[in-house]
Amino acid sequence: MSTQQHSSTASEWFATPLGQYALAREQEYFDRAVADVFGYNALQLGMVEHDLLGASRIPLRLRIDISGAVQIRADFRDLPIASNSADLVLLPHVLEFSEHPHQILREVARVLLPEAHVVIACFNPWSLWGFRRIFNSGAHYPWRGRFINLPRLKDWLALLGFEIVAGQMGCYAPPCTQQKWLDRFRFMEKAGDRWWPMAGGVYYLQAVKRVRGMRLIMPKWSDRFAPKKNLAAVPKKVSKPQEPVTARETVKQ
Repeated sequence: MSTQQHSSTASEWFATPLGQYALAREQEYFDRAVADVFGYNALQLGMVEHDLLGASRIPLRLRIDISGAVQIRADFRDLPIASNSADLVLLPHVLEFSEHPHQILREVARVLLPEAHVVIACFNPWSLWGFRRIFNSGAHYPWRGRFINLPRLKDWLALLGFEIVAGQMGCYAPPCTQQKWLDRFRFMEKAGDRWWPMAGGVYYLQAVKRVRGMRLIMPKWSDRFAPKKNLAAVPKKVSKPQEPVTARETVKQ
């Protein structure tokens, strides 16, 4: 399956009631995740019809895909981006629809600066959505994707030097196609975090690229701005002037 075919069918699915349900929760998470990431360059790979970087404060925000309304057309496995140049990369449902997800992650690690962020959204195979995929595999988007379980993705990120700093599950309602059924199961969204926290239809991860041997030295603000104590003057000990030593005494010594 080509990226172009994936993008067109994904666009159609995200326009359905179930797709809108998933998109609303993903937009909410991405808005929170990118709001506090600072820098100069941010990249969104895939889902270019939706501005998932809208809440970012980073000035240069680029959407990349092989087709569509994008600033850069490119294969995700070979990005025309300089190494160590990006401060933020978004991967919304890219990995589970690629035949080479680990290669895409390696490319993301290459373009990211040390201490830069990647935010990922993936469909969860250990959920009602994953259960439906078993019976709809090979059919329409998103059920034909290769859903990646969360522990595996964490292992991939760790091997590439990433550290997980945040994560969340979402879309706990069953993957119903009709809006009325989604509305009836809306209560599961709040109950899911408490009663079945790992069974959300979609999971989100935020990771930071760490570099061995690199340490950021931050100012110790508590000491810098701590009120200074009033120090009392310490009197100096005044030594008595020594009497001159006679020659006799010198000999005795």
